[in-house]
Amino acid sequence: MLTALAKLLQALNAETRPAQISLAFVMGLILGFTPLWSVHNLLVLFLACIVRVNFSSFLLAWGLFSSIAYWLDPVFIGVGESVLNQPSLQGAWSSMYQSDLWRVTHFNHTLTMGSVLVSLIIAVPLFFVSNLLIELYRDKLFVWVQKFRLVQMLKTSKLYNIYQALDARGIV
Repeated sequence: MLTALAKLLQALNAETRPAQISLAFVMGLILGFTPLWSVHNLLVLFLACIVRVNFSSFLLAWGLFSSIAYWLDPVFIGVGESVLNQPSLQGAWSSMYQSDLWRVTHFNHTLTMGSVLVSLIIAVPLFFVSNLLIELYRDKLFVWVQKFRLVQMLKTSKLYNIYQALDARGIV
């Protein structure tokens, strides 16, 4: 976990576009909030491997949102139950359940339906808020920290130069 956090900080300070890190957070949110062994999570994992996202951020967000999801399960179940019990949607749910494809997705389960809906609703604001926070971090906080005399002394040390050389080769 510390390695993933270190890689996240490295990504925040690197030339990685903020959108790549934000998209990784969103994919981690969806994977973390929804039941793990689901068809839609296979799609999210597939997209995380294909689309250019920061994989360390993705794994860190997955772990973070998985731990939060345990406490939010009653909310997810309530949302899923509310949606699945809508009288106007009963015909649609019945016809979808008759299809093998929809039955495999487990959207007839209250937890799956609720967690997918909540995560999709939270996904868009999370993307824009995390994108904004990453840009603010890079513009303000990172520049401010770099001005410290201690940071400047560490960056000129021989040990830091060795670390940078190893990092450039991909050893660290």
